[in-house]
Amino acid sequence: MGDTGTMRAWQGVRMRTTEAAADPDAPTRVITLPAAWDDAASAALAALLPEDGPALLATAAEAWIRPIAVAAAERGIVAPIAEQLHALLLRRRGAPDAALWSGRAMGASAMPGFVLNLAEFFHPALGFEAEAFGEAVETAVLALTLAAPRARRIAVSLSDLAGLLAALGIAYDSDEGRLVAANIAALLRGRADSASARFARQATLISPDWRLPAACAELPELALAARAARGAIAPHHVATTAILLPGPADALLGVETGGIAPAFAPVNCAGQLTRTARAWLAAHAMSAESALARQIAGQSVFPEVSHAAHLAMVRAVAPMIQAMPALPEAHMVPVAPGRRELPARRRGYTQQTTIAGHRVLLRTAEFEDGTLGEISVGLPKESATVRGLMDGLCQAVSIGLQHGAGLGEFVEAFGQTRFAPAGTVSGDPAVARASSLLDYVVRHLAAHYAPEVSLPEGEVEAPEVQAAPPSLPLDLPAAPRQRLLRVVSG
Repeated sequence: MGDTGTMRAWQGVRMRTTEAAADPDAPTRVITLPAAWDDAASAALAALLPEDGPALLATAAEAWIRPIAVAAAERGIVAPIAEQLHALLLRRRGAPDAALWSGRAMGASAMPGFVLNLAEFFHPALGFEAEAFGEAVETAVLALTLAAPRARRIAVSLSDLAGLLAALGIAYDSDEGRLVAANIAALLRGRADSASARFARQATLISPDWRLPAACAELPELALAARAARGAIAPHHVATTAILLPGPADALLGVETGGIAPAFAPVNCAGQLTRTARAWLAAHAMSAESALARQIAGQSVFPEVSHAAHLAMVRAVAPMIQAMPALPEAHMVPVAPGRRELPARRRGYTQQTTIAGHRVLLRTAEFEDGTLGEISVGLPKESATVRGLMDGLCQAVSIGLQHGAGLGEFVEAFGQTRFAPAGTVSGDPAVARASSLLDYVVRHLAAHYAPEVSLPEGEVEAPEVQAAPPSLPLDLPAAPRQRLLRVVSG
């Protein structure tokens, strides 16, 4: 029993003991964890704990929870943080990454993480439990801050989005699915920043640099929760949210699909329906037998998900998430030879911005799968020459996109170019500063269509001051300087 008395949360939980190893080449160790948890969780716990020998999940959790509870008491925090953390782990709703399990000290450069399993916040009668999720976010921020008080960045991360959407009966590759994900990401960001702000030494009012997404029809209360969570006090941390790569913490929680990735197959490696597939069938009142019968009859039971759908989902949540992993090359959209035609009726948007007082209208057009296919830039107050050059450049970029060139290539080519207008960007929360008009355009496009591509923050050089050339004959010097003739022998 720990000093906090929170180990009682595990009393009455049926346990099982098994042998597991972090990887096939490592020696096995005795692992004790809840009986309902699978062997993957046993291997995950073995990977999270640095020492050898037997491991009991409840005891291992108490080892990193107890110091957090002590730190909370020293700060006068009355929240039952220990009980909350044990409950999150026991219900497989949340767990920290390996840094906290290992017990090593973390400095200012560390970025400790905490994974929240979205699928476990679904209740058959209540749907997605938004308030419980928000409370879990605040608990995670509190735990990471107390465990690593010097860290300037923390990473509260979402996982198993595909499992949650399946349980809700919402297709991953749908506008509604992306809206649900975006609103959950907004709720995460709002509650995380608000919880972080409580640790700020001085309360500073700010205008949040991210916009609330549109409400989703299936979960209208989710948008209300996200709006209520969006605070106006600057957080203590530089960053609070992330989408982390799947790790042992995900496996310990029973996560089936890491992060916000889709579930590409309804069957696992053992030939059984995945939990996500079973949730999808339950949401649509289908048994496994009826699903098999429909499949045999040639009817589609499970919606197909493409890599393009994954990219579209990344774009949907990226404005609210501060750190995201780069997508592997296998997830890039394959491009057929030749030019890809845009649809006659196409989606896109117009972004109105000013750069150092110069008005800019950036317009985009998208293919059916949501990828970028065409851009145009309007410069109402610039000269005809500048407007013509920009029109030609946009047309060249659009043709390149339609022939399969990646947006990242244009970002690399035009990012950090330096010429006027340059400076502070107003009206676009995705870009704060730009070193040129082209630098702004590719930064904005990368933020919305290729968040896996990153650029350093824009730096603006001070303009050189050049003397104006004299205009003959009025501005000539009153008296010409005498020139001395120097003779050099050699």
